[in-house]
Amino acid sequence: MARDTIVDRLIAQAEAKGDAPALYYKSGDDWESISWNEYARKARLFAGAILALGCEGRTHVNICGYNCPEWVIADVGSMVCNGVPSGIYHTNAPKKIAYIVNHSEAKILVLEDKEQWDKFDAVRDEIETVKKVVMIRDIDQIDDDIAISFDDFLALGEDHLDDVDACIDEIEPEELGTMIYTSGTTGPPKGVMLSHNNLSITADMANEVVGEDFVGDNDCVVSYLPLAHIAEQMFSIHLAITLGYPIYFAPSLDEVKETLKVARPTLFFAVPRVWEKFKAAIEGQLAEATGFKKWLVTWARKTGVEGSYQAIEHGEPKGFTGFKYGIASSLVFDKLAEAVGLDRLKIALSAAAPIGKDVLEFFMGLGIVIREVYGQSEDSGPTTFNYPEPGGTRIGSVGKPMPGVEVKLDEDGEVLVKGGNVFMGYYKMEDKTDETLVDGWLRSGDIGEFDDDGFLYITDRKKNIIITSGGKNIAPAPLEAGIKEHDAVSQAVVIGDQQKYLTALVTLDPELAPSFADKHGWPTDLEQLAEHDQFQKHMRDYVEEVNSDFARVETVKKFTILPDEFTQESDELTPTQKVKRRVVTENYADKIQAMYDNEGGVEL
Repeated sequence: MARDTIVDRLIAQAEAKGDAPALYYKSGDDWESISWNEYARKARLFAGAILALGCEGRTHVNICGYNCPEWVIADVGSMVCNGVPSGIYHTNAPKKIAYIVNHSEAKILVLEDKEQWDKFDAVRDEIETVKKVVMIRDIDQIDDDIAISFDDFLALGEDHLDDVDACIDEIEPEELGTMIYTSGTTGPPKGVMLSHNNLSITADMANEVVGEDFVGDNDCVVSYLPLAHIAEQMFSIHLAITLGYPIYFAPSLDEVKETLKVARPTLFFAVPRVWEKFKAAIEGQLAEATGFKKWLVTWARKTGVEGSYQAIEHGEPKGFTGFKYGIASSLVFDKLAEAVGLDRLKIALSAAAPIGKDVLEFFMGLGIVIREVYGQSEDSGPTTFNYPEPGGTRIGSVGKPMPGVEVKLDEDGEVLVKGGNVFMGYYKMEDKTDETLVDGWLRSGDIGEFDDDGFLYITDRKKNIIITSGGKNIAPAPLEAGIKEHDAVSQAVVIGDQQKYLTALVTLDPELAPSFADKHGWPTDLEQLAEHDQFQKHMRDYVEEVNSDFARVETVKKFTILPDEFTQESDELTPTQKVKRRVVTENYADKIQAMYDNEGGVEL
């Protein structure tokens, strides 16, 4: 049987698709493309440049920057010469960049621009292994022999392409292909080792579940989430190469909406916070409707939810609901989807953290069914999937196991995973590997439960389980999800480990909270709103309503409203918008303690 790695698939796509566009990027005001031929050629040149520098053995390459063609060329090019690429989040601080470079012993460091160079320069005395820093942009602003432009680096590979072909022949599917560094929510980042087989097998799984109607000449995906994360890599690199669809690279996070309108993707993947921001923006537009338009929007959204639930079960809305859904689509859904660049969407996905049912039903009310995916870096991205076929999706669940993947629950409810997508182990961390890989099973660290139809529900992270001073074990995620459903709230963190009762920190949504306050005649300034008596009373009533769904010991007794959101800059969020509980509790220790000393917070 012929070897079938991502590298082999890129070469095959170049032969099959030739000059067809593979990578779209914005240059000035125009969009330009790189063909499949050029993609493969530049990946081989990148590999040749590594060889030109005399790097022998399994060379590690780190890439730090926002999504762009050079990022994926460097990633695949590293694998072409049997090297090992690792992404570094472009939002990382210098110390964390130094840690990853040193831990991986990277010899090549690819940086996006002067901003990333300055981070490297600040810690370069702590780094010993890097032989060359390849600059995607801003080489003209750097006067240093270690730095080279991306194009000049590729030029080094011209005379080494025969050696590159020899390297390709030596690739072993079972060997290390890439590394994903975890975001380090509880400690130093861990290097997740994924083999060439892990990547190709997982891409094949994803191909099987997205359906045969996805890949056509007009299908495409927008790349905008951090490429250092396995999920974005899977859609922008491994699955794209496997299926042969082109990628549009958003120039920045601020230009994602513009890029969507240009690309009009047929598959769109987002973390919950992105979907929440889309929801906030669309709600703001819909709120402007008056008179008949307001009635029409309200009717269409109700019809959309009803029709979407039928579509989930039967493939399409039936009977009179189907008739109404068709009218709602032509009058409301299609126009709204076109306005935001989602009018060609076939598959909408959410992963990386729980997404609220209110968000899911909001988009169902606009004719868009978001399907949750669950997984982690340690199993190459996906564990379970809400399948697009009739009956294959259950709202609120994370779906059923991916093809060829076994999932079971341990005695304490921890999700265990086995399959060809499960990683090789953690780089240089045998003790952590032994804790996580037990008898071939990946211990996910998540607590879950199956329903009678085999759909998996994730209830919380094992490490997030709160043990009160009374010895009760409480999963905070359901409580937090309930609090976050409020229109004015963006984030919620429940606290109570080794305490007599639960408290919560609640942040205000900077986009939605002002308009919510304005409707009630309350201050729109978030600091004033957080302290406003009537708003606090309103939130107390709301939290009490949320509490009513839980046992008494599981309810929040006090909460503090924070005017500012948790951010990556304050290290309270990971690049995929997960809350770092340890950092949040440290940063707000005084406010938390005040709630337990009866000196602060809103009491229920």
